[in-house]
Order: sequence, then C-alpha cells, then structure tokens
Amino acid sequence: MSLLRRFAFAVRAKLNALLNRTSDPAAELDYSYEQMRDELQDVTRGIADVTTQKKRLEIHRQRLRSNVEKHDTQARAALQEGRDDLARRALEKKQINVSQITELTGQIDDLQETQDRLVGKRAELSSQIEQFRTKKETMKARYQAAEASARVSEAFTGAGDTMADVHRSIERATERTEQMEARAAALEELEESGQIESVLDGSDSIDQELDRLSSERAVENELATLRAEMDEREAVEEAAE
Repeated sequence: MSLLRRFAFAVRAKLNALLNRTSDPAAELDYSYEQMRDELQDVTRGIADVTTQKKRLEIHRQRLRSNVEKHDTQARAALQEGRDDLARRALEKKQINVSQITELTGQIDDLQETQDRLVGKRAELSSQIEQFRTKKETMKARYQAAEASARVSEAFTGAGDTMADVHRSIERATERTEQMEARAAALEELEESGQIESVLDGSDSIDQELDRLSSERAVENELATLRAEMDEREAVEEAAE
C-alpha cells in the first residue's frame, strides 16, 4: 500500500469514526434505500436505452430485408429481359444487403442478450430493494423504540434527582412548620399566663422598674395637684360665707 493510499485510508477511518458518533441510523437507512432506488432507476434507463438501440437496428434490418426482396425481384425481371448485367448488379446489391442483415442480426442478438441480462439484474435488484426496505423499517422501528426507551430512562434518572430535591424541600418545610407551631404554642401559653407583654417587651428588669417608679411619681404629683385645687376651692367658699 502506497503512502498516499495509507493516508486516504486513515482519513476515511477518522471520518467514519466521526460519523458514527454523530450519525442518525434512521436517516442513514433512508439514504441507503434511496441510493438503491437510484441504482434501480439507472438500470431501468439502461434497459430502455438498449431496447431503443435494438429496435433501431431491427427497423434498419427490416429495411434491408425489403431491399433484398426488391433486388431479387429486379434480378428476375432483368433476366426475363435478357439483361444479365442488370441482373448481376441487382444480385450484388442483394448480397451486400444480406451481409448487412447478418451483421445486424448479430448485433441485435447481442443487444437482446444485454437487455435480458439487465432485465434479470433489475428484477434481482428490485427484490433486494424490497427486502432491504422491510429490514430498514424494522431497524428504524427498533432504533426509535430504543431511543424512546433511552429517553424514558434519562427522564426517570432526572426524576430521581428531582424527587430527592423535593424530599429535601419537604423536610425543610416540615422543620420550619414545626418551629412556627412551637413558637405559636409558646406565645399562646405566655398570653394565657399574662406574661406576653413582658415577653414581647424588649426592655430588661431595670428599665421596667424605672418605668414603674416614673409612673408612680406621676400619679402622686397628679394627686397632690388635685388636693391643692380642692383646698383652694374650700378656702374661697369659707371666705364667701
């Protein structure tokens, strides 16, 4: 194997490997089927061409046979007239036509043999195409079923991952719900015990005590003010009497 042939073989091998990774078997089968149908059309056109040539030669042979009959008639008529020279010329033309007829007959027989061979090849190729078509449809159905099964498996795998995420989400939601329920129960218990206000209030015990003293002082001041007003009113009333 020459260097150029080895290089071409290596290139074809790499291309085939690339196509095997990216090819669509269904499309390849359809393409092969169309190629076989094209070959069948080529054979059919070949048969038509051979048949046309055979018919053309048969028409020419028939014309020569008519000429043979004509020259034979001419030769007989010349002999009756005593014209041997004309009879000889007519017979010479007759022999030329007979020789051409013999040659044409051989060519016609060869064309007929070629036509029969092409017809047989066409019938065989047509049978192979029908068989391939059946296998093609079967393989396409198997491939499509396998592809669908693969998609289902991929979807199932993806669904497994999704379900894991769903379970984790449910667990987080359940945990938060339980925390909220516990908080609500605690608040409800504090409310019932009267401690909700102190719990909700963000001040510490010192702030609470200071607020209480301030409130008490305000009450005492207001009480003293009321007493002073009452004493003043009583003094005014006594002076009026």
